[in-house]
Amino acid sequence: MKLFYHHQNHSQRMAFAGLFVILLPIFVPNLFSPLSRASPSMFSEWNAPRPRHLSLLKGALNRQVPINQQSELWSPLAYQGWKPCAEFTASPSLPKKSQGYIQVFLDGGLNQQRMGICDAVALAKIMNATLVIPHLEVNPVWQDSSSFSDIFDVDHFISSLHDEISIVKELPSEYSWSSREYYATGIRATRIKTAPVHASANWYLENVLPVLQSYGIAAIAPFSHRLAFDNLPTNIQRLRCKVNFRALVFVHHIRRLGETIVHRLRHPPRKLQASGTEFPNERMGYAEGMGVGKFVVLHLRFDKDMAAHSACDFGGGKAEKLALAKYRQVLWQGRVLNSQFTDEELRNQGRCPLTPEEIGLLLAALGFNNGTRLYLASHKVYGGKARISTLQKLFPLLEDKKSIVSTQELAMVDGKASLLAAVDYYVSMQSDIFISASPGNMHNALVGHRSYLNLKTIRPNMTLLGKLFLNKTMDWTEFQDAVLNGHKSRQGQIRLRKTKQSIYTYPAPDCMCQALKA
Repeated sequence: MKLFYHHQNHSQRMAFAGLFVILLPIFVPNLFSPLSRASPSMFSEWNAPRPRHLSLLKGALNRQVPINQQSELWSPLAYQGWKPCAEFTASPSLPKKSQGYIQVFLDGGLNQQRMGICDAVALAKIMNATLVIPHLEVNPVWQDSSSFSDIFDVDHFISSLHDEISIVKELPSEYSWSSREYYATGIRATRIKTAPVHASANWYLENVLPVLQSYGIAAIAPFSHRLAFDNLPTNIQRLRCKVNFRALVFVHHIRRLGETIVHRLRHPPRKLQASGTEFPNERMGYAEGMGVGKFVVLHLRFDKDMAAHSACDFGGGKAEKLALAKYRQVLWQGRVLNSQFTDEELRNQGRCPLTPEEIGLLLAALGFNNGTRLYLASHKVYGGKARISTLQKLFPLLEDKKSIVSTQELAMVDGKASLLAAVDYYVSMQSDIFISASPGNMHNALVGHRSYLNLKTIRPNMTLLGKLFLNKTMDWTEFQDAVLNGHKSRQGQIRLRKTKQSIYTYPAPDCMCQALKA
């Protein structure tokens, strides 16, 4: 009888345990959901990473920055002999007759879509076609369904280009059937889905123009990265830059929110606030006139996708390695080629994104003191607050959108990744200095845009930093000297575009002219 009750109790306990396992993913989804990309996994929250570079961190926290280094750091870039000339095209004129309507469907994030829009305008010009306002696909990472008109000023876009191409907001009624849903339900003669990456102008003239002439319309999907950067006429190249730097303007409420953030960064209260603690200016290491009213934008590209795709070790221990490996396998089914290399090999090659701790050490070594106003442009950071705690120790005046504006002010953009990215882009373009922790579409877009306007932009030397952070015996002075020497020519100096490089990252010489300073 006892054996029976023991067996029954054991069965009940097993049943409850099974029920618990079934229900746990419902109540604690982040623990088991490898596709919850927008938030850190619970593994990483339970195992908050400790600082990995304690010796360097100690030196950075006790750093003293000479006034001459501060002065040089904050000084704007000297004139480099180049000026924008995208607007100086030779008498643009519309074709007498449009060959038909061009639709493009753009995937990716905001900055990838931005480049696709520029390419779409160029393609419409090449084919003498009328461009329909591009369709932005729902981003599979951030699940943002924002449309072109939610992000960009459509009327300004059309009016800025009215002498170059014809643009319509919507198709006329006879073509209303040509929709995203129509192309999703079958093979259609008017859809071009075979455009190669970086296709030439001739490819479009040979493969898309006949469709336009036959049906009066052609829809290209996918379209991102589908136009070559080389062997195009000067007027087409300059048109691409005209779209990127002049025609694409964010909608009013994005610009207004961006201006609010910039104003609060430039004009902080007398006593500066950081994490609920007041820091008088003297304590924050201000040198008279150095950095006052100025701010740095840091694009901290350290989300879960970046961490998983890099296959690097970020100090979160076995739990983090397990979580990232599982996430990587589910998401990319073994297609992460970096995983065949060891962490040391990847760092020596400069292929590991900088952690918040490492980017903080880089900024400190460059000469930014603990009174620097630092604005964080990023989506949710993998590892949450624990991951950025070291960065915040180095730079107590660390701000982001949610710390500097109210919930009410954020209401129109909150929860919409593309709109939030647009706000960050706007603030980044107004900053005294911009730096990105890792290469990517936003990094590339802002490097090009700021280069076009001769604004200071620091490009981390990833290969150098990878090697420096592997050296556990290096002291602060040695690290600082190596960083300064390795970044002298990486602060916004004009770099001429090479073959196959993006015109949006390297606008010179295609879209810039050499000229003496006026």
